[in-house]
Amino acid sequence: MSGHRSVAIIVRGRVQGVGYRAWTKGVAEARGLSGTVRNRRDGSVEARLAGSAEAVAAMIEACRQGPPGARVEDLTVDDAVPAPAGARGVQILPTA
Repeated sequence: MSGHRSVAIIVRGRVQGVGYRAWTKGVAEARGLSGTVRNRRDGSVEARLAGSAEAVAAMIEACRQGPPGARVEDLTVDDAVPAPAGARGVQILPTA
């Protein structure tokens, strides 16, 4: 794999109230990714991340486990998303 990849990841299960957003921010930034993460009103977490294809693939796999206390029941990935414009690091956004 090589090049740049930008994805939207939706994680469902026990992913709110367990530090999932902060965990995502830390792990994604450690991998050199940028983007956003937020809780959604339906109880899921949405991360929009961009970076090297290798780092994004590794992050998707990490999101399948999540932080201690999380229970991931479903994870979907959409590759058809634009890269965050001028973003540095991962921003935690308000619930949408």
